[in-house]
Amino acid sequence: MIGDFSSKALKTNSMAQNFPQLVSFDDFNEWLPASSEHRYELWDGVIVEMPKPRGEHSRIAGLITAELNFAIRQAQQPWFVPKELIVRSINSRSGFEPDVVILDKTLLGQEPRWDKESIITNGSTIPLIVEVVSGNWQDDYVVKQVAYEALGIAEYWIVDYLGIGGRRFIGAPKQPTVSVYRLVEGEYDVQLFRAGEAIQSFSLPTLALTIDTLIES
Repeated sequence: MIGDFSSKALKTNSMAQNFPQLVSFDDFNEWLPASSEHRYELWDGVIVEMPKPRGEHSRIAGLITAELNFAIRQAQQPWFVPKELIVRSINSRSGFEPDVVILDKTLLGQEPRWDKESIITNGSTIPLIVEVVSGNWQDDYVVKQVAYEALGIAEYWIVDYLGIGGRRFIGAPKQPTVSVYRLVEGEYDVQLFRAGEAIQSFSLPTLALTIDTLIES
């Protein structure tokens, strides 16, 4: 069981708090507070305190949710965008709470922890997952990209509306960029979309969304 993490908290370079005791995914899930001003994720056995989306981050995530819901209805797909969930990594040592995620209703039968715990364990249940960058960019470009690829999630967006990601990820000069990762033969291929360009979703090809809309609306 997890002990009291109120002491010995360590600040990380992502402005989160790491609790030094390694824990299992199940203990992490049991420990999670029912309500808190923070979000918590499990990274390779370490609980990480994450700030909840605020301001522009929250607005953009909400806009993406609305646009995806509209595109899902247009495409008549048996998909939906849940309010919240935890995605467990393939090695069961990590658990992430993405900004936006689409689930396939027809595949929820393969998710034994969905109904009671809102936990997704199979990447095939997730047609599309989105992270919005507003803090430490390595979290989304490195940690979560590797985890989501290993889990087999078909499509992963990194919405870097501030253009703060590393140059090896978004190029130079840095600018607002949406990176769309598509799973091809078990590995992610990436396509970058910038100002004036329509974001192309492989899961929802009829989606009509540009990075300008996200930033300027």
